[in-house]
Amino acid sequence: MRGRRGSEVEGDWTLRHRSDPNGLALAHGDLEFLQSLGGPTAITIRGADPTRCRAVVTLLHGNEPSGQRALRRWLGEGVTPATDLLVIFGNVAAGRIGERLLPGGRDMNRCFLPPYEGAEASVAKQILEAIAARPLEALLDLHNNTGHNPAYGVGVDDRAERVGLVSLFGRKFVYSDLHLGSLMEALPPELPAVTIECGRAGDPGADEIAFQGLRRFVDADDLIGATRNRAANIEILERPARVCLRSGAGIAFAERRRPGAGLTMALDIDRHNFQCIPAGEVVGWLDPDLPWPLFTVDARGDDLSRNWFGLDGDFLRTRVDMVPIMMTTDPQIARQDCLFYVVHPRPRRGDAPDTDSRI
Repeated sequence: MRGRRGSEVEGDWTLRHRSDPNGLALAHGDLEFLQSLGGPTAITIRGADPTRCRAVVTLLHGNEPSGQRALRRWLGEGVTPATDLLVIFGNVAAGRIGERLLPGGRDMNRCFLPPYEGAEASVAKQILEAIAARPLEALLDLHNNTGHNPAYGVGVDDRAERVGLVSLFGRKFVYSDLHLGSLMEALPPELPAVTIECGRAGDPGADEIAFQGLRRFVDADDLIGATRNRAANIEILERPARVCLRSGAGIAFAERRRPGAGLTMALDIDRHNFQCIPAGEVVGWLDPDLPWPLFTVDARGDDLSRNWFGLDGDFLRTRVDMVPIMMTTDPQIARQDCLFYVVHPRPRRGDAPDTDSRI
């Protein structure tokens, strides 16, 4: 690769359409398979009932391989799905180098809303056009995390048809009202569609969760009916807010404060994912002489970072009880995306409601 806009890369920004997976390196490793794709690819697989269609999207982030591994394994089995299946591989170029996005590029899963400017946004627009080409029963967008997390789903509303799809993979659903430019935000609201976070990237267990959930998705005849009935058993978390680094802020992960780093987070901070961190807990260290490094983004655009965190000497402590998800221990991901999200478990019947939506 001579450069992001060099001749070897330019072809990677046109979505290829195939009617079968023949000729792809299905039985080989990640790199060989992605090289055989050549670039962003949509494959339509004929199903037992060709009057219906479902879709699976993956590799919008190049460092999240469980989805493409599950699809490659399933395609290699040559099984006929219950309905036609549209399979889409997104940022193949980033996948070939194992990075979330190309150097100097954009996060493809932040490019699905207009204006569609730049190479990644062009692919995002082509993906939406491929999805809109025929009515779909349901859609999955398969991802990984970089920290320790159970498998869970994310959706833009909490209808039973959407929540129930998560039961194919896990037992937790995050109802997100954030506006990030993701694929989920750009899809028709009536389409049952969810993002599935299969677990930590590189974990064979996450790959297996992706494969088994995918197989349930493609095999079920009455998919929506079967999964809708299981929606009541899914734990719902809502009102997420992103905890991000301010521009120029430094970040390190270590067992103690790293002088000069700016913000040092505990090396095993991701152990708190989906657990309640009580008020007063130490989650990291700050260099007191440097500017405050954090800001939060919620659906209203409010920055509550100083409401949520406080400085005690050089200790960074929580000011309120909070439930984090998607905590990363990768400095690059922390800079490119965010440190983590804070969510609010929806009270179950008989629980006292959380009346303060700002905490």
